[in-house]
Amino acid sequence: MSVRRILFNIFLMCGLLLAAYLLYKVFNRYTFDEILQSIDQIPRWRLVSGVAFCALSYLCLTGFDWMALRYVGRPLAYPKAAIASFTALAIGHNLGVAALSSGAVRYRYYTRWGLNAEEVAKVVLFCGVTVMLGLSALGGIVCLVNPTDVSKLLGVSSSSPLWIGLGVLSLPVAYVVLSATVRSPLRLWKWRFTMPNIRLAIGQIAIGTLNFTFVAACLHQVMASEAPVSFVQSATAFVLANVAILVAHVPGGLGVLEATVTTVLPGAASIGGLVAFRVIYFLVPLVLGLPIFAISELISRNVKKKRLDKGREKPSEPQAQLL
Repeated sequence: MSVRRILFNIFLMCGLLLAAYLLYKVFNRYTFDEILQSIDQIPRWRLVSGVAFCALSYLCLTGFDWMALRYVGRPLAYPKAAIASFTALAIGHNLGVAALSSGAVRYRYYTRWGLNAEEVAKVVLFCGVTVMLGLSALGGIVCLVNPTDVSKLLGVSSSSPLWIGLGVLSLPVAYVVLSATVRSPLRLWKWRFTMPNIRLAIGQIAIGTLNFTFVAACLHQVMASEAPVSFVQSATAFVLANVAILVAHVPGGLGVLEATVTTVLPGAASIGGLVAFRVIYFLVPLVLGLPIFAISELISRNVKKKRLDKGREKPSEPQAQLL
């Protein structure tokens, strides 16, 4: 086993241990019956709306891949991009280290449809940049729209959210400027990348921001039944939780999400709401994504087997004609 593989396994194990510790800190105050009772107190219409916002988020995520394929010059039909995106992210969101886990699933799909390894890497990078742009844009908007709540939640002065928001929003602005002015390729290891055109860059920011807005709305729906928490408070908690998840790389953000939200919103983050959010946004897509991926793998193997069988039959045809 290579040193890189050993280090990756150690890193993954540390992440799992951190997740276990954080989950223990969050859940050890509750019994199983209390958790079920807390979930049962969430109005059904809020659960349904939470599922709807989750679906809208995953719809946005399919747009990431659809645009990425156009960026690399290998556009595919939307249904193909949607299947690859949904299964990759349904699995990647739960495994952690999303760039690697979802990238591996994307590789299985896109190489099957004609893309090479470099083009798949560019698709993964494009989607990762879109995530970063969307998260920074939503974080900046939240700081500017409701600085009072942000300053209370973050424990900073009343003037700080303005500067934080402007600083965070400078990232997507700089990205658009670079996409409009820089045309020479950028080098990353052995691959060369070019900035997307300005239309794609603006599209990345728009759809990335929409995606995180819908996820924050999903979180808000399952939490608002316990306390009068505003959408901007939910969005702030979600942005901070995502930053913590990106730093920790814990599989599925286990424990990190719950610990961050309960810290930022101690009075609103009911245990039932947090469990409901995890089920809606992580577990339900995983339950749908795994069978889709398994079926696609079986279909691909059957197709390859038929091609091999046909290839074996061809040499025998001339001999049969001579006889």
